[in-house]
Amino acid sequence: MLDILKRGRECFGVVATKAEFEAEGTRTDELLRLLEIAHKADVGMALKVGGCEAIRDMLEARQFGVNYIIAPMVESPYALGKFIAAKNKVFAPEDQEDVKFLFNVETIAGYRCIDDLIAAASAEVGCNGVVFGRVDFSCSLGVGREGLEGNEVTVVGEDIAMKCQKAGLEFVVGGAVSIDAFPNLKRFQAVHLDRFETRKVIFQGSALDSPDLAEALLQAVHFELLWLLNKREYYGLMYQEDQMRIEMLESRWKVLERDA
Repeated sequence: MLDILKRGRECFGVVATKAEFEAEGTRTDELLRLLEIAHKADVGMALKVGGCEAIRDMLEARQFGVNYIIAPMVESPYALGKFIAAKNKVFAPEDQEDVKFLFNVETIAGYRCIDDLIAAASAEVGCNGVVFGRVDFSCSLGVGREGLEGNEVTVVGEDIAMKCQKAGLEFVVGGAVSIDAFPNLKRFQAVHLDRFETRKVIFQGSALDSPDLAEALLQAVHFELLWLLNKREYYGLMYQEDQMRIEMLESRWKVLERDA
């Protein structure tokens, strides 16, 4: 995993790895292991918190030195206001200089109020940008994963990208990013694209210009697979570490129960 991130940074435009307290349910010890790998590879760390007002998640993010904090499924200016207020409560102004705060637009409800969201985000104490979550958005639109690369989803992303560009906000694309997404990612890039991300790896937008993009995305999948295998082995060892003690106590209990 460390080698993949190092090579990704040096050759493929990898800027960060990513964890989620939200859908992925990352545990604190998992986050710390991922942070260790990220630090050794000299890449950043992105964390999707559990909600727009997840104060405890933000406290941990500040403590551990996360570089990107992402609020999930923001669907109203009120929800975005909660996120902005929460990050301003947890992070002092000088601390915010080292962290970027973004929010996910991943439903049709969120997109319908995109102008108000952009206005709130671009205010003086707002946040840094928008992540367009294509999978959830396509599902909320009723076209499912089958329509992910369809024009109906892509034109929405282009519109959000344009609004972000005009407002001076970052625009990031996520959601089932693979080589199949390349044509649509190039469409976003033609408007405004700062980064794009797989489940665990974040690339700078200019990585789309690399002739080795297919290999880069393949390595991102390899990284996620290795992470899941590492996670399984880690908890497998925890599960087995007391097995001999359990068997001994069970035997002793049966003897005592029989004597009683």
